[in-house]
Amino acid sequence: MTLVSIDSPRILAIEDDPVLGAYVHEHLGRSGFAVTWCQNGQEGLSIARRQRFDVVLMDILLPGLDGLNVLTQLRQSHSTPVLLMSALGAEADRISGFRLGADDYLPKPFSMAELHVRIEAILRRVALDRRPAAIAAPAIHSALRFDDERCEVFYNAQAAGLTRSEYRLLETLNRNDEEVLSKAFLYQHVLQRGYAAHDRSLDMHISQIRRKLKAIGYTEREVRTVWGKGYVLSASDESL
Repeated sequence: MTLVSIDSPRILAIEDDPVLGAYVHEHLGRSGFAVTWCQNGQEGLSIARRQRFDVVLMDILLPGLDGLNVLTQLRQSHSTPVLLMSALGAEADRISGFRLGADDYLPKPFSMAELHVRIEAILRRVALDRRPAAIAAPAIHSALRFDDERCEVFYNAQAAGLTRSEYRLLETLNRNDEEVLSKAFLYQHVLQRGYAAHDRSLDMHISQIRRKLKAIGYTEREVRTVWGKGYVLSASDESL
């Protein structure tokens, strides 16, 4: 029997495949996580609302209630980090997941080693977000207000609706105003994992940040792509 500390990270796995679900449950349990596993979307949503979890792992194609609907309803009341797992390879499915508030996306098939790394990265990001906020110098651009406690950005008192990952990306770019930050740097220091050419998570997060800033009417600066170098938060009328 695997002994789990009361301080072990609590993981909710919502996966209807009995073989994969059992494998994930056993592997993560042996790695020191406290894992709850269910095979139905509606049941998973109910459990996620009743209990505290550090990370929710969720397939998109679920019986009862699909993963995107579970995510939509969960985000109405909880900010628990969600890692979506799915064999769906279309970019539209990944975009939908991030747009609805997913923190990460892991395409099937995947290795347990990669799953473990993704979970650890999410836990590190959450730990960083929970640190007491340092007294920061006045922002150069005061029109965009950063709230470290809520992991949210406001413009004219309107919240952008950022996820934790999106907030940390934008806050890092804002802190390094006008400086181009490489993808490798942002993966390592913000997403807390190494950069891989096939991993589109960073691009998806950047796309969502752009969309959400535009939605609240913020146009003073934008997240710009500097081809071959990375990303920079700069005045929208500048050419790089």
